[in-house]
Amino acid sequence: MSLKDQISDDMKAAMRAKETERLGTIRLLLAAIKQREVDDRITLDDAGITAVVDKMIKQRKDSISQFQAAGRDDLVAKEQSDLTVLSGYMPEQLSDDAIAAEVQAAVAATGATGPQDMGKVMGVLKPKLAGKADMTAVSALVKAALLPSNVRRAPDQ
Repeated sequence: MSLKDQISDDMKAAMRAKETERLGTIRLLLAAIKQREVDDRITLDDAGITAVVDKMIKQRKDSISQFQAAGRDDLVAKEQSDLTVLSGYMPEQLSDDAIAAEVQAAVAATGATGPQDMGKVMGVLKPKLAGKADMTAVSALVKAALLPSNVRRAPDQ
């Protein structure tokens, strides 16, 4: 079953169970998916839908921090509820050790020698880790791995 079918089935189940908050969040998600499909004139696959869900999760996290700073606990609770529903559609997240191993493998595969090669390394990692890891954290790990003191230079020939 595709992710889009699963989301549609969950919407129907939320309607039957009269779970209004969950239903509202799922409808927003389906609307965002449909909007992306119409804008780009494509049919999203599971990876594309995961990207939409990831974007919505980032928006919710940003909203939560803004609402907490403003002291709006009622809106924080709503956003956290949305975040819980949306997180259910993301693939299982990789452990920190697995992410670090992927970063080291990508640095070795690209032959990166310093911070100027960060784009190459991220280009290799993004397709592999999208949806499975927080790309901001991955970026920080790559940056740390590419510091001049951490990069192993190849011996001169």
